[in-house]
Amino acid sequence: MNKMKKALGIVWMLLAPISIIFLLLQAIEKVGLAAEGVDKTNTALQWGIILFIFIPISAGLVIFGYYAMKGEYDQLPEDHDEITIP
Repeated sequence: MNKMKKALGIVWMLLAPISIIFLLLQAIEKVGLAAEGVDKTNTALQWGIILFIFIPISAGLVIFGYYAMKGEYDQLPEDHDEITIP
């Protein structure tokens, strides 16, 4: 199970920048295809908001993947008896 966690950590770390690049390319394409004037402004604003929200999510994926690769999640409790409340 720990090997799978570390492998998925690599997946998350690769998925984050790939998804940001994909979103940036889509934003450039969609804004470029929009009609001049208000339509282009609205499309740019919508994609700006999408990117503004998704970039921190991608950063979180990288951090999560880094910790998974480091082995921080190797000692998770396997059932409720192992959980202690201070």
